[in-house]
Amino acid sequence: MRVMGVRQDRLIMKHIVSFSGGLGSWMAAKRVAERYGTDNLYLVFTDVLFEDEDLYRFLPEAAENVGGELVWITDGRTPYDVFREKRYMGNTRTAHCSEALKSTPFYKWVDDFMADNPLEEVIIYLGIDWTESHRLDNARKRRPKYTIEAPLCDKPLLSGVDIREALKGEGIDLPRLYKMGFSHNNCGGACVKAGQGQWERVLKEMPERYRKHERLQNELMDDVPTARPFLRMVVDGDIDYLTLTDFRRHVEDNKQVDAFDVGGCGCFID
Repeated sequence: MRVMGVRQDRLIMKHIVSFSGGLGSWMAAKRVAERYGTDNLYLVFTDVLFEDEDLYRFLPEAAENVGGELVWITDGRTPYDVFREKRYMGNTRTAHCSEALKSTPFYKWVDDFMADNPLEEVIIYLGIDWTESHRLDNARKRRPKYTIEAPLCDKPLLSGVDIREALKGEGIDLPRLYKMGFSHNNCGGACVKAGQGQWERVLKEMPERYRKHERLQNELMDDVPTARPFLRMVVDGDIDYLTLTDFRRHVEDNKQVDAFDVGGCGCFID
């Protein structure tokens, strides 16, 4: 943000990291802290109230390790609250829970911060890496008024193994969802953008959590008859939509599941 009539050398740069509770955002924040220090560093976490309990252990540990100020934001609603209000269940194509509970609160906080600090410039940092640089392009196109960077798209390029080793070297225990085989640490692993493989993992690793989401989905579909399930399966060449109840019974009957259909966590950016 530029302020007309104010000398550029009086502007103070503020660094704001979208701090998701995942490994990528932790390492991105580490790089920002190494480059610019921590005096003007803010780690902003948007809580959708469906997070894994171990994320709440990891988040403050990771923030303390990075330095800077941890900012904790919550809209107060859960994804299913949003689905009910919108009368539409999120799916692999449209996850409006992300927009309502992650993006909107985050950028509102940034806007309020900029309004309260007119002599300061802001750079926003995302935890995406070099394997998904297209998501950085998407974020910049969607939010053209902001300066947005992704430190993990810069050299030296790191693999997921590299980041895990770095976390271990800092003496921080890996979030348990990663230990269970999940690729991210968001929404307790139970995301509407996920596919058969991931939901089978939720069912096997965290059956109580699966049952909770099964109940929430059934209640939503009772209240909103037009709501469509988000899990898809190809049957005889046609796409069949399965409720979580249907899918659980499918797994319990030892029927085939596409383990490679894990979907993608494109929340906040896509």
